[in-house]
Order: sequence, then C-alpha cells, then structure tokens
Amino acid sequence: MERKAFTVLPLREQPQLLQVAAQWFHSKWQIPCQAYVESMQACRTGTAFLPQWYVILDASGTIIAGAGLIANDFHERKDLTPNVCALYVEKAWRGNGYARMLLDYIRREAGREGLSQLYLITDHTVFYEACGWEYVSMIKEDSGNSIRMYTAKAL
Repeated sequence: MERKAFTVLPLREQPQLLQVAAQWFHSKWQIPCQAYVESMQACRTGTAFLPQWYVILDASGTIIAGAGLIANDFHERKDLTPNVCALYVEKAWRGNGYARMLLDYIRREAGREGLSQLYLITDHTVFYEACGWEYVSMIKEDSGNSIRMYTAKAL
C-alpha cells in the first residue's frame, strides 16, 4: 500500500468509532469485545487519563492500525505502569511507519499528562528497539507464560 498522511485519532474524541474499534481490536487479539467497549467507554467518560485508545483510519474510514494505553497488560508486574497494549497494523499497511507513529503519539500524550515512563510486553525483538524502546527483562504474563518487557520515556 502506498504511504498516506494519515493521523492518529484518540478514541476519546471519536465516540462514533467506539463500537467499530472495539470489534476491530477484538478481531486482532481475541480479548472479549465487551472488555474493549468498557475500557473505551472509560476512556471517554472517566476523569483519569488511563485508559486511552487510538486508531489510524485510511481514506475510506477503515481502521488500519490501533493501540491502547492501559494500567496493566495482563502481566505480573503491576508496578510497571502504564502499558502500551494491543498495537496492531493491518498487514497491507505495514512498513509505512504507522506503528512508530502510534508509539510516538502515545509517548507524547503521556508526557503531556505528566507521566515519565511507559512499558509494553511483546514477543517481538528488534522492532521496539528501533522505535526507541529498551528491553527490561522477561516477565510472566497472567497466563504464566514468559514475555519480553520494554520501556521508553514519555516524550
């Protein structure tokens, strides 16, 4: 796909996208759709900064990428918070910088909110380092599996 100048849209400012976004994230990560709906509603109506959800739409209004920022992404280190979660870019749109765009946008928003450090868990290697994230260690997910944890400073 040709790179277009799409922008990151915070779902708190796009209430019309809530149900579509919840379904889209559910289809990518198999977390119950209702869990996404509840988190996204809290993003829109809550007084705290967390949780937050973000999407990128193509020219036709279809979600091509998205991510969230939540307190904990289903792992044992509840003290390492907040966590970027559910980062996904549709295969046809990969390689165009949209994941990095989401990560940088989230880091800037977190910095504006006074947060200093962000975390994420992933099976990926190399990609997050290329985006300015540092490997912390292996940690246990709530499921008991080990996974890589990364950190980055808010911008």
